[in-house]
Order: sequence, then structure tokens, then C-alpha cells
Amino acid sequence: MDMSLHPYLLELASLMAVFFFGIISPGADFAMVMRQSIVNGRRSAILTSFGVGTALMVHVTYTILGLGLIISQSITLFNIIKWCGVAYLVYIGIKALRSKPAAAAADGAPVQVTQREPQSALKAFGLGFAANALNPKPVFFFLSIFSTVVSLQTPVAVKFGYGLVMAGCLILWFVGVSLFMTTPAMRLRFTRISHWIDRASGMVFIALGLKLATEKAA
Repeated sequence: MDMSLHPYLLELASLMAVFFFGIISPGADFAMVMRQSIVNGRRSAILTSFGVGTALMVHVTYTILGLGLIISQSITLFNIIKWCGVAYLVYIGIKALRSKPAAAAADGAPVQVTQREPQSALKAFGLGFAANALNPKPVFFFLSIFSTVVSLQTPVAVKFGYGLVMAGCLILWFVGVSLFMTTPAMRLRFTRISHWIDRASGMVFIALGLKLATEKAA
């Protein structure tokens, strides 16, 4: 092994050990992917997963460039990001709450959820991207782990490499969630109650938005 790479591998391992718990912790990203899986199917859920992972690089980038510190110290900038995030979560929450049951077929059987109009790739990706990008909490997460784990002497290119690895792992996690939630057995289980799940997820999004509204800059 090239000994010049050894300290960077140790840094990456330390970052991933902390990041792992951030990945599996339920939040707006998880709720979004779950809803997409149940309501709009595997393709949309996977595209949303890629949107979440791509948005993570936004947080990584401004953290590396030092903008994260500026945001964390500026009440105005923090509040702008926070209230955009609150508005977005409440908006998609209200839309989900207004979900209606599938129309009944002629024989009285419910129409399958898969008969919904297909969601566009851009919209599916954008839902995941916005859910992650408009959340100010990663500002403090990345500032804290980068400042405590990553050396100031670590090259910027290597730091971006760390970010790409984290984004890739986040995408893989949510793609895994998407695949599991859209297996035939899971889809069959949730088909008849999809609109109730949609409404429940709406309440979750609104609750997350209200929780975000109480967040304060450190």
C-alpha cells in the first residue's frame, strides 16, 4: 500500500464511521424515498435516491470551500435556507395529505397504484435533491465532522473524494431501500392502503417541517 495514502484512508474510514449513523437515521430524505417507493414505484424512488445523493455534494462543496462556516455564523443566511426547507416540506406534506383513494374499477375492485400517471424523471430526481439541499442541518453535520476528523493539510481534491464516497454510499443505501420497498410482496401489501400511506407521509413531512422551523443556528 502506498504509505502516502494511508492517512487519507484513515480519515475516510473515520468519516464513514460517523456518516453511517447519519445515513440510517430517519429524516426527510428517508420519508421521501419511502413515499416515492410506495406511491410512485421503483423507478421514481431510485431517481429520488440519486437526487438525495447529488444534493449531498452541495453540502460537501460549500463546507470544503468555507461557505458552511459563513452560513452557520450568519443568522440571516441560515434562516433563509431554513425557511425555504420548511416551506418545501410543508408544501409536499399538504400535497400528500390531499391524496385521494384510487378510483374503483367497474367490478368494484380498486385500481392498482401502478396505474398512476408515471412521474417524470426530472420531478422524481428533483424531489430528492430539494429534500436534501434545502435542509440546513447538514451544514452543522459536515462542519463538525470535517473540522474534527479531516486535517487542514488534506488536499481539497481528497476532501471532494471523501464527499463523493459519502454521496455514493447514500445513494446505494436509498436505492437499497427503494428496491426492498418495491418488491412484489411489499407492493401488494401496500397497494390497497397507498392513499392512507400517502396521507401519513404528508403528516410526517409537515412534522419534519415544523421541527425544522424550531432549529436555530449554533
